[in-house]
Amino acid sequence: MTDTLHIVGGGMAGSEAAWQAANQGVRVVIHEMRPKVETFAHKTGHLGEMVCSNSFRSDDDEQNAVGLLHWEMRAADGLIMATAEKHRLPAGGALAVDRDPFAESVTAALMAHPNVSVSYEEITELPDTGQWIIATGPLTSSALGAAIQAETGAEALAFFDAIAPIVYFDSIDMSQAWMQSRYDKGETEEERTAYLNCPMDRNQYEAFIDALLAADKTEFHEGETAGYFDGCLPIEVMAERGRETLRHGPMKPVGLTNPHQPEVKAHAVVQLRRDNALGTLYNIVGFQTKMKYGAQTDVLRMIPGLQDARFARLGGIHRNTFLNSPTLLDAQMRLKSRPNIRFAGQITGVEGYVESAAMGLLAGRMAAGDILSAPVQTPPDTTATGALITHITGGAEAKAFQPMNVNFGLFPPVHGLKGGRRGRKDRYKAYTDRAKADWTAWLGQTALDAA
Repeated sequence: MTDTLHIVGGGMAGSEAAWQAANQGVRVVIHEMRPKVETFAHKTGHLGEMVCSNSFRSDDDEQNAVGLLHWEMRAADGLIMATAEKHRLPAGGALAVDRDPFAESVTAALMAHPNVSVSYEEITELPDTGQWIIATGPLTSSALGAAIQAETGAEALAFFDAIAPIVYFDSIDMSQAWMQSRYDKGETEEERTAYLNCPMDRNQYEAFIDALLAADKTEFHEGETAGYFDGCLPIEVMAERGRETLRHGPMKPVGLTNPHQPEVKAHAVVQLRRDNALGTLYNIVGFQTKMKYGAQTDVLRMIPGLQDARFARLGGIHRNTFLNSPTLLDAQMRLKSRPNIRFAGQITGVEGYVESAAMGLLAGRMAAGDILSAPVQTPPDTTATGALITHITGGAEAKAFQPMNVNFGLFPPVHGLKGGRRGRKDRYKAYTDRAKADWTAWLGQTALDAA
């Protein structure tokens, strides 16, 4: 072993990255600031501690994208998935675990590995030499966050209090919605039809405002700031400032003509913007929200055209630290300005335990490949892991980049399948069959390259 891989952060991503690299024969040092430096969310100094729910979500690897991600990680000898299975709790089709024994087992497995050691210290600067993975998650320490911001620029490291919901395009009723940019702005047809519009009359708007103001909302946790950025105010906060505020903000109806009813002037218009290159996902523009999930879906489905909407991601309010990865990271998850440093986990702009661990798995394998002079190629974007890394390192729109869970909207379409609700089951099965074959081939090629 000619070099050592240093990993900053012992959460899901850091733990998985360490396990993968160590199993390739690379010496690994995990730098974990806990328990010496605490956060408001963590309760222990264990590696792999779950700080929110105890669920890894759906375990269905044929009809659910996160279940497929479980399958891929298991096929790659993933530590997080193997440990979750050992401490699994009854949860229907979901994979939920007994969180404390889970973290204890992750810690024990890594501490027992002959190629892994743990250094309990806070890393406050970006290293100039050696192979490093930064996997510090949304609760990156202020000192390290400042160092990252100094390297990437003030606008590159984002701190968001609010995120907007994202809708699957194929669940939008286009008999009520239409495609048009405000005032038909744009030099090309694609630019002139860049937004999807959902109109409301006065009665619909007033009912929407009433429901919005009455909806259950999430409160801030201790240690989180209650301040908002002016550019991403929650829609409830805007509505509380006056019932007409939204009509003069993200729901203003000016510069738009409804082709379904060209003689009728909408009282308000909700706009959605394409969120990925495939055009399968649309972000509800300006609709950052702190409504609880159940209330959120009920209220948002009051919008004409979204009455049957399916959501790839619901909106939320929380402290989050993440990179503008499409701008800053290359396809190997390396910081373009410092290629000795990779990023993994939620700080890259993925959302959720499983997605974070999957990016750790990939970063660990890629870093080990560099150290062993056996480069690891990015997995195909037809796989769940490949779709995620493709999204965060170039598939997403950099100007509107926000954290994302894995979902089938990130996958290239499977052609030749019927659409609609009845065809969705066959389509998802086709996605997962293709992904499993391509992931298996990628793992085999990776092993061949390493040999």
